[in-house]
Amino acid sequence: MNPLTYLYAPGDHPDVVLKALGSGADVVIIDLEDAVPSDRKNYALAATAELLALPQPLPVHVRINSPQDIETLTGLPGLCALRVPKVAHGTDIRRIADRAPGVPLHPLLESAVAIEHAYDIAAAHPAVRGISLGEADLRADLGVRDGASLDWPRSRIVVAARAAGLPPPSQSVFPDIRDLDALYASCTHGRALGFLGRAAIHPRQLPVIERAFLPTPEEIEAAEEVVKAAAGDEGALALPDGRFVDAAIVAAAERTLSLARRETF
Repeated sequence: MNPLTYLYAPGDHPDVVLKALGSGADVVIIDLEDAVPSDRKNYALAATAELLALPQPLPVHVRINSPQDIETLTGLPGLCALRVPKVAHGTDIRRIADRAPGVPLHPLLESAVAIEHAYDIAAAHPAVRGISLGEADLRADLGVRDGASLDWPRSRIVVAARAAGLPPPSQSVFPDIRDLDALYASCTHGRALGFLGRAAIHPRQLPVIERAFLPTPEEIEAAEEVVKAAAGDEGALALPDGRFVDAAIVAAAERTLSLARRETF
């Protein structure tokens, strides 16, 4: 299944992590980095290790903060992947992959240098399973405020992920947990740029994100028409309404239907 919703939970609050596991999110991300005060880092790591000593009901990623996190968590049965913040070069990921053999890695690109090395990071190691932006840090590094000013870096990582054979990136978190209309608008914009799914910081954001990224009934109907028309015909053709259909359009229609069924494509 293609995940659409990723819910962050602070590692120093095990009760919040447990609620996140029952929230309906596709993936839970336990945060050991920015969400945890410095004097609670050790406690957060110990609590996370205790939880992940057992298998979990859904995929759990951990956003790491230090090399000790890698050493403590690698090999635990409940760990699905590590989220690696502030990656700037492919060598950063290769070093971590060597320290965490067999663990899927998801680099977070949060600086101008990282954006310039997006493909190098995406293709750095077979352990890399996806890339995404850390937009708050990137916005600060670039000195910009308007979200639209990040559209070029957003498109850059979409292209880098595709070129490296990775799934489409998920969008960075939307910081306002009350303005769900703005969240939906931001998600539809991200979908238009090529993103798939989004990280959330509150459970109320999850259904909005899912609704924004799942195909609409009209999109499903159009995709079914394309796939049906193309069945048994490998060449280009025109639909009765005049739309031209070729192999690329058929492939896109098949991806739409796979997403509607929540299948991997």
